[in-house]
Amino acid sequence: MKSAWYYVYIVISSSRRAMYIGITNNLERRMFEHKNSIFEGFTKDYNVHRLVYFERFSNVNTAIAREKQLKGWRRAKKNALVETTNPSWKDMSDGWYEQPQGPSTRDRTDPPKNGRIGKTDAITRSG
Repeated sequence: MKSAWYYVYIVISSSRRAMYIGITNNLERRMFEHKNSIFEGFTKDYNVHRLVYFERFSNVNTAIAREKQLKGWRRAKKNALVETTNPSWKDMSDGWYEQPQGPSTRDRTDPPKNGRIGKTDAITRSG
């Protein structure tokens, strides 16, 4: 049986003024959608497309609860969370889409294993 992963992620604008917290079962695809402004809404309006933090979960309900928890935090606490794993606020998805066609169409739920993101960059939680 195939195991599914769920990601709670934080993306920011280049100025770091706007922040968005979301959940997805395919982080690579979702980041492509953010970077290319595929959907109308907050992330398109405020140019929020830099992935600065994510956590991986094996249970969707746990992931949803974590997303709600993070959304309830004050901005300073969210900033501190990002800085625990990404103190320079670099775009963790930088280099994922070096080919113009976008994310792969194969069935994949993990971010690309291109050397940019290591196991220590994501926090994996089961539950």
